[in-house]
Order: sequence, then C-alpha cells, then structure tokens
Amino acid sequence: MSRELRRMPDSDVRALIAALRAALDGSGPAVLPYDAASSRAVRGSHDGLPPLAHSAQQNGDRVPDDVALVIETSGSTGTPKRVGLSAAALLASAAASAEAVGGSGQWLLCLPAHYVAGTNVLVRGIHAGTEPVVMAEGHFDAAGFVEAASRLTAPGRYASIVPVQLARLVDAAEDDDATLEALRRFDALLVGGQALRTELRQRAEALGIRVVRTYGSSETSGGCVYDGVPIGTTRARLSPGGILELTGPTLAEGYLGDPGRTAAAFDVDADGTRWYRTGDLGEVAADGSVTVLGRADNVIISGGEKVLLDAVERHVKSLPGLGDAVVVAADDAQWGQVPVVITAREGAELAGIRSSTSAALGRAAAPARVIVVDAVPHLPSGKPDRVALAALARARDGD
Repeated sequence: MSRELRRMPDSDVRALIAALRAALDGSGPAVLPYDAASSRAVRGSHDGLPPLAHSAQQNGDRVPDDVALVIETSGSTGTPKRVGLSAAALLASAAASAEAVGGSGQWLLCLPAHYVAGTNVLVRGIHAGTEPVVMAEGHFDAAGFVEAASRLTAPGRYASIVPVQLARLVDAAEDDDATLEALRRFDALLVGGQALRTELRQRAEALGIRVVRTYGSSETSGGCVYDGVPIGTTRARLSPGGILELTGPTLAEGYLGDPGRTAAAFDVDADGTRWYRTGDLGEVAADGSVTVLGRADNVIISGGEKVLLDAVERHVKSLPGLGDAVVVAADDAQWGQVPVVITAREGAELAGIRSSTSAALGRAAAPARVIVVDAVPHLPSGKPDRVALAALARARDGD
C-alpha cells in the first residue's frame, strides 16, 4: 500500500498547516515541505538521494501508506536523507513534548518549516488546537522576535530555537527591557539543533528565561530528550561501541528509497523493540538520563591519541569571545590530523586557546591553528555548515 506525496514550499505556512492536518488524520496525501528560497525545489531536490517510488498511473511520487511527513535532512555533515515519519510518531512527539514542558499552548515559529524542528512547531499547534505565530522571513533578530511574540494570545507560550538565536535574544535582553519582558512571558524556549553552551544558558536563566535543552533528530520526530531526560516513553541505551541508541513511539519509519541505510540505522531486538542508532557517542545513567558526548564520526587520531572534536569545540566555545567558534579536522604531516578553530573573532589568540584546551582535554586536543573569517557559514537551520568549513580548512592548508 502507498499514498500520494505532496511537495509544498515552506513559505506558505497556512497552506502547509492545512496539508499537515490532512496528512495526520489520513484525509490527505503525505507532505514533503521544501525550502522555497532554495533552487532545490524540484523532484529529486537533493543530489545523491535515491528517487522516491513513482507510479505511472498516478503520475506522481508515492510513499508507504503509513508515512505522513517526509523530511529531507540538510546534509550538514554531507549525507542528506529522506526521513519518513508516521502520523502516530509525530503526534506521540507532540504529546510527549507538551507533557515535558508543562502543557500545550501556542507556538512561535522561528525556524524554517522544512526542517523537523520547524515542522514540529506546526504539528504541536495542530495537536494543541492553536494557531502558530510565524516570524517574518529573513535575518533573525530580537526586534522581529519581540514583534512576533506580541501576536501570541494563548496562556501557554513556546518557541523552538537554535543556540545562535538564543545568543542574539540574550544579548538584546541584557540591554533592552522590552525584549526581556517578551522572553520572560514564554513558558519555555526549547533550544536544540547543536550543543548549548553552559555559559549562554546560565546568562538566560539569570534573566529569568526558562530554557529547555533538547536532543533529537528527524529520525526521532525531533527532540525526544529534554535536559538529558528522555520524554514520553522514549528510552536510551548504549551499543557495545558506546553509540547512543533510542527507542520509543516517535521513531521514523526509515529512509525512503534507501533500505540499506535504513537497516544500518534501525534495528529490532528479539523482543520486537525497535531502536535507532544515533551516531552519537554518549553516556546513559542508571536512572535513564542521557549525556551526549559528540558525533562518533567526528573523532580524529592526532599523534596516536584519539581526540573528540565535539569536546574540543565545546571547550573552545566556552572561552571568552569564542561562542561562534567551530572546530574541524585538518590533515597534518607530523600528527596525522589536528583540530582547527574557525571563528569570526578578530584577534583570537592561538597560544591561549592551545594552553587552555591542552589543560582541559590533553595535549593532542590543542588546536593547531585559528582561521578567522568574516562570518562562520551556517545552514538555514542555524547549524554550522561543516562541509563548507571543512573545505575552508583544507583550502587554507594549501595557502
């Protein structure tokens, strides 16, 4: 059995909400939101992705009958995928999120709706019976956020944002009472998509802003771990190699058109429990709480020592003025590979960064150099464009 798939631009949010509502209750086709501002707005929009099933009789794309939403991942690490999500998974995610943050309410959409975090805002609104407020497109700033927040009318107020957006809001709130008042009226700001610096969270909470750190992915219908605690009936475990695995009702059906990749990422135990291999190194405590250490594929061997680049990046970001820093790997004739810091901060001093990082994480973790750029490139989701950054590091190697 299969159902029709409807591709929709994320710019028409009202139409997208109506289509999602029909997809969730089964009265309409499945939905694939795409970035209206991108040239990748046609069938087969991501290079390297397998084609969706096609029916000559229906003259259109088809997806498995239990798929309600298709998310094309950004490929921030170079491997875009089409993730198929069922209505049951999406609604389970919305219900678990509402329980975790203290209730349903009205949401402010601050992220592109073709990403799972943006689509989740729309699904949560459908689940709660409220109409999301949509920020104006373009550059994210505190003034636009405050204006959009003023249009929220429900008692419960929520937004999903990424750390770079939170940083801009906190910077503004420390100097502007109107921004601070608007932020304090939110019952919770869910912050995910990448690591949240402890220093930034502390600044937000010192202002009386409730921040919830989320962890998840398109394969888990978005965030399924809040402040280290699995929400709903989500459970976590570690594989023998230390990879974090998750199970629960929010798991995706798999990767459309790619059974090999689906089999590699999803596994079923003998008792029928289905698990998703996140690709992240982590720790799971006796009480089930989760600590994410970093991507398993973001580890280098430098001078014979294993270095977790995500750990290096977290430390570098904690240093004064380096909150925008990204750490990538670069080849090195002597050490094999070394960490390299990329930042927009003029005058970032390598010696101080190396000394601090070495003391915290060991000599091999000390960055070999700092590359200063006009602006660190980001994807529309707010995540650093690590493919572009790695290419930049390689290009500078040849300078």
